[in-house]
Amino acid sequence: MDPSEVEFFGEKELVSIVPNFNFDTIHLISGSIGPFRAGLPVRVPIWLAVNLKQQQKCRIINQEWMNADILNEAKEEEKLSKLFTKMPSNHYMDEAQLLLSHGSDDIPDSDVIRTAIKDIWDMRMSKLRTSIDAFLKSEGLHAKLDHLTAMEINSVRPLLPHALDQMNRIQSTGKAPQSQNPDSSQRS
Repeated sequence: MDPSEVEFFGEKELVSIVPNFNFDTIHLISGSIGPFRAGLPVRVPIWLAVNLKQQQKCRIINQEWMNADILNEAKEEEKLSKLFTKMPSNHYMDEAQLLLSHGSDDIPDSDVIRTAIKDIWDMRMSKLRTSIDAFLKSEGLHAKLDHLTAMEINSVRPLLPHALDQMNRIQSTGKAPQSQNPDSSQRS
């Protein structure tokens, strides 16, 4: 999966909007949305919220977790923990990027939120690189990493299988001469 595919899944997350129009319920394959009544909040997928915002037909209500205090607290928790901490949303990076790109005028402290999310991302990517490095050096066969998001996993996915294949080839070529050594077969 590439980042655009992960973002596609993130766009399905629900967000509240306040429409400035009236419209009946929309029936989609993924479920029904609406009805839309001017001035009354309604939950819609992010892709629809962004589309309506671009048409100036709604105001996006900030996600509960997209709060400067909550994100700074999550950042401190991530900084103090050696392990990955649970993020407030499994698509925090995708959601934040979409909502801040298209609805930053509706989101209070959008610059502080953007900075906090970027700091959290950078810390988690650093932890992930360190974890992968330790895993590769230990020549482990499996690893367990809790609380990673799809975007984080997919950011290292292209590298990790290739690195493991290369390590496997190096190990197998290093062991092959020892097992086929003519001196070792004659001693038995």
